[in-house]
Amino acid sequence: MDCAGTPAADDPDSAGHHRPVPEEGRRPPLSQALSNVAAAVDWGVAEMVATRTAKKDPFAASYHYQSLQPDFDRLTAVAEELVAQETGLRSLAGPARARVTDRPGWIRANLASFQRLLAPMLDKFGDRVSSSRVAPITARLAGAELGVVLGWMSARVLGQYDLLVIEEENPQDQDIVYYVGPNVLALEKQFAFPPEEFRMWLALHEVTHRAQFTGVPWLRQHFLGLVHETMNTIDPDPARMSETIARVTAAIRSGQKPLADGGLMNLIASPEQRAVLDQVSGMMSLLEGHGDITMDRAGHNLVPSADRFGKVLRERRESARGMARIFQQLIGLQAKLAQYAQGEAFITDVERAGGQQLLSRAWESPENLPSILEIRDPQLWIDRMGAALPVAG
Repeated sequence: MDCAGTPAADDPDSAGHHRPVPEEGRRPPLSQALSNVAAAVDWGVAEMVATRTAKKDPFAASYHYQSLQPDFDRLTAVAEELVAQETGLRSLAGPARARVTDRPGWIRANLASFQRLLAPMLDKFGDRVSSSRVAPITARLAGAELGVVLGWMSARVLGQYDLLVIEEENPQDQDIVYYVGPNVLALEKQFAFPPEEFRMWLALHEVTHRAQFTGVPWLRQHFLGLVHETMNTIDPDPARMSETIARVTAAIRSGQKPLADGGLMNLIASPEQRAVLDQVSGMMSLLEGHGDITMDRAGHNLVPSADRFGKVLRERRESARGMARIFQQLIGLQAKLAQYAQGEAFITDVERAGGQQLLSRAWESPENLPSILEIRDPQLWIDRMGAALPVAG
């Protein structure tokens, strides 16, 4: 998902149609905020490291690559109508636009998204960062760290919906459904996936996320508001970071799994940030579970190999060993993947209690979104919505 999307071959994903614009006087223009971001992160280093980490696209020069854009243009449009029929969610932002890209292209798109997301936070203490004598060094280090993450993900991501929309930027470069062509082709070849089915399967998932964020008028703004709220509470604290690393190391040595519940971010978050992260986790579990169930139902007659696709990707994910598995935990990918199962179980229980009519109440207002506790115990949300599970006869 982006923030929502099919982040990886290890993760058959990756979440009103305008990003909220701050009131004049409360925050400087985007261009000024981005200059503060540039002072804290060396984006050139980030792109260079990410591209090197991604390594060479195995199918970037393949003649099969040329078939991807017309296929995804067509299948994305078909998927959009199928999702609308299944869910009743129709985009208020016009038809979905598919864009097939390579790994460097996906990296550049996500670097741009990171700059937008980080702008409010860096605006808060940008002067403090840029005035430091070690600012150039820390900026390069931050760029290298971000580059490693994006480079690793770029070799695994299949599709992603970019939900960030900024009014003062080029609309043609926003609200895009991305597909990483070489990675799609690699999986099709490695596992003999039928291309038409596999591409439809991917399109259904990404278009479902777009339908959620552009078909529910308040959802995009609410999600970005939570992200900005988290960013606004961040204040670099080296002592807390050192304490967290020591705690994680000790827990791992004792056989515990301290990174299993949200990655490093969840561990270093303050109590205020954790409260917001819990809201985000509850919402994303709903969206991911809804996305998986919708793609299965909407594509039932068109993707007979769907179960096999899901099984293969789950096995690939679970077979990760050594540094790959640790890295998945560090960036929170393991926790994100748990959102699929929890979200699907939540939706199953809710629909058992009151069908899709009850589930649709989640889209009525931000207050109706389930918390992470309600995701894990659906009866709490069902009771809050004024319904009850049927009594077994």
